[in-house]
Amino acid sequence: MKGLILCAGKGSRVRPFSSDTPKSLLPVANKPLLFYCIEKLVELNIQEIGIVIQRGHQALFEARLGHGEQWGITVTYLYQDIPLGIADAVKQAESFIASNRFMLLLGDNLIAQSLSGLCDLVERKGHDAGMLLGSVAYPQDYGIAEVKGDLVIGLEEKPERPKSNLASLGAYVFTPALFRAIHSISPSSRGEYEITHAIQWLIDHHHSIAYSITDGNHSDVGTTERWLEANRWVLDGLESSGQPIREYDYPGCQIIPPVLLDPSCELTDCTIGPYVTIGPRARLIDCHVKNSILLEDVNLEHSELNSVIASRHFIATPSGRWNE
Repeated sequence: MKGLILCAGKGSRVRPFSSDTPKSLLPVANKPLLFYCIEKLVELNIQEIGIVIQRGHQALFEARLGHGEQWGITVTYLYQDIPLGIADAVKQAESFIASNRFMLLLGDNLIAQSLSGLCDLVERKGHDAGMLLGSVAYPQDYGIAEVKGDLVIGLEEKPERPKSNLASLGAYVFTPALFRAIHSISPSSRGEYEITHAIQWLIDHHHSIAYSITDGNHSDVGTTERWLEANRWVLDGLESSGQPIREYDYPGCQIIPPVLLDPSCELTDCTIGPYVTIGPRARLIDCHVKNSILLEDVNLEHSELNSVIASRHFIATPSGRWNE
């Protein structure tokens, strides 16, 4: 089995943070989103991973993950030069996938649950594909599945009147039959080749699509609100897993866990936490920060921040942003 991760999206809803950094390289708990996806595939002993990116971003990706050496895998970069949808991004990997079964992940989706159960379900019962589903509060924002028994029988992309609240969470197992489906569909009303349409083509042509439902945490990190939400549950997971979290000693500061602070950040007379991550080379003086993500090189003084994402030049809340 091979792995395929899609990272060519524009990230328009998390701008300006994605203006210089691809969304899948933005951090959750001080680790790029993409790294979580790679780790999920490595857990399945997948050794060859294709990553679909914008061609102009290759140097940024290579600087962070090279060609997979740090995980003992081989990463191949593939390109989607024109943003024509998820199914079109998958199509760029047709030669890379060849005749192999593959797991597809969306590079901006974060999933707590192991994906081994989904793979086992598809392989054990001989299904043609499988997808991970989860309950969501606003199904109109997602690709929504209609299920019957142990199979998916229908899919809708961002439906006005959803038939369920079971959303696709961006984790799939496919055979190369998916490429025949992609070549057979037409663009949607928004001019994109939708993965939901390709899966529906498989269903209509008598391919069996299994599903697994997760009750664990999951986030589509597509907005500042969901980014902050993901940061919170990942920090909670680190604390509850028994994984050691560094104890911080900054004179004159109060640190309220869970937090993750880069060793190079400087704090003076601050109260930090709970649910805060601070990136490299950040410098804070007399600040009170909670429920927030501070990226690299942030420089703040005499500030009180709650539920924000801050970079060198911008501070954003879930409802808007302002310059520092």
